[in-house]
Amino acid sequence: MLRALTILLLLAAGLVAGPTSAAAQRRPELRVELAPRPEREGPQVRALAMLGDTRQRDLLRNGFPLRLHYRLELWSTGGWVNDFEGSTEWDVVVRFDPLGKVYEVARVVDDRVTLLGRHATIEGAERAVERPYRAPLVPTRHGRRYYYAGTLAVDAVSVSDLDEVERWLRGELRPAVRGERHPGTAVTRGLRTLLARIVGGETRQYQGQSPTFRAP
Repeated sequence: MLRALTILLLLAAGLVAGPTSAAAQRRPELRVELAPRPEREGPQVRALAMLGDTRQRDLLRNGFPLRLHYRLELWSTGGWVNDFEGSTEWDVVVRFDPLGKVYEVARVVDDRVTLLGRHATIEGAERAVERPYRAPLVPTRHGRRYYYAGTLAVDAVSVSDLDEVERWLRGELRPAVRGERHPGTAVTRGLRTLLARIVGGETRQYQGQSPTFRAP
């Protein structure tokens, strides 16, 4: 834990002084795109331009994983209020392997890991993150109108216990990905949260929504 906190302090000293690069960047976006037959297939969800921030790239290169947590909800319309019909969640994790000098990207669904590749450049890793995912969420009632609402939370530095992130890197998946952590102390957790925010690792939120469609 002390080693991780020391690294965070060094990152804070190096990153706070300089602002994020003003170079032209694509705008981050969460897209929820309907399938040709949305009553039978779930939508494609894509996160675009999520690795363009200079501080996020610096944190990745210095050993801090980037976690993208997706939540997709299905809603029906037509009454006085919209009805919640169901949801699904998954994660994409990006980390830099300093020994191999490659970026590793993996998708985690229900504790099952799918490697999306090892990439020599951050641009290659970003293309892997942008790969569309077909969410397994479809309507169950016919004759109603539906839409999907997606949210994406991006953590450049996990505000949960950094020791758990290190355990994920060693192959112990569940604690780091699901955000579970040992109790620790409030002071320790608060310090780590503060340092994460200092170096630019606060959670970033994005939203996306599909067009409305009818289930025949």
